[in-house]
Amino acid sequence: MDAAPVVTTYAPSMPVDLAQTLRPLQRGRLDPTLRSGTTGIWRTMLTPHGPASMHLAQRTSRVEVRAWGAGAEWAIAGVPELLGHGDDWSDLDVSCTPFLADTLRRNPGLRLLRTRQVFEMLLVAILEQKVTGIEARRAWRTLLTKFGDVPPGPTPDGMRVFPSAKRWLRVPSWEWHAAGVGPQRSATVMRAASVADSLERTIADGRGGPVVARKLRSISGIGVWTAAETTQRAHGDADSPSVGDYHLPAVVGWALIGRPVDDDGMLELLEPWAGHRQRVMRLIEASGFRKPTFGPRMTIQDHRAH
Repeated sequence: MDAAPVVTTYAPSMPVDLAQTLRPLQRGRLDPTLRSGTTGIWRTMLTPHGPASMHLAQRTSRVEVRAWGAGAEWAIAGVPELLGHGDDWSDLDVSCTPFLADTLRRNPGLRLLRTRQVFEMLLVAILEQKVTGIEARRAWRTLLTKFGDVPPGPTPDGMRVFPSAKRWLRVPSWEWHAAGVGPQRSATVMRAASVADSLERTIADGRGGPVVARKLRSISGIGVWTAAETTQRAHGDADSPSVGDYHLPAVVGWALIGRPVDDDGMLELLEPWAGHRQRVMRLIEASGFRKPTFGPRMTIQDHRAH
């Protein structure tokens, strides 16, 4: 029988939309580490004190949280930052862009999350390098199901706890191949796993920024895009647009000026909101805007066949 959970209620001073805020963490409907349901959201994690699972339920102006496992106290302590505490939107002025102003008005509970879990967020981003979302989600699900532990507490079937860096270092080459992860990405994961402890220490450097990005990019195979995707989620970086993304520049261009742009064009469009550029990106996402669907699609690669 599972031990009694650690229970808390988070009542933020500003509105928080639980589903919108946690959306950047979900890797598909069957993500082994995050599940949404009618009663709330389940999340599993490997904390510095051991595995933990959490159930978060929105209750109007508060969020009720239950956590199980050796890392339950650590998980509970991180709930405010996970749900946007310290993420200050007060200086963001989008009044000159009606599309953004309307989106902000309709999404008062949108916040930037901060997981404080650097290696996990980095590994997810590595798996997403230069492949489609379908491929990346499949690889994540395959690897977590194979090497992750069953989480504590009454979590939904199929959920797993993110493996330790030591366990990732023991994943054999054929398992990466079976998951559809090519040698370049698996080697990058191995390099990151070997310095996982130092990666976690970057949380003490604040909410992202050049210093953190430089430390992440010191690992061979980690570029601007991967570092940004990591700091957005692990550190709560408010100014880290994902330069180098296959889709985002076109989305930003169509949303803001009605035509596609490249990375340089995206950065030029976002420049008026320097310091808030990731907040603007999240507003565009939250708006539900979709760019026109014409144009080439990225080919799904099957590395298992090679």
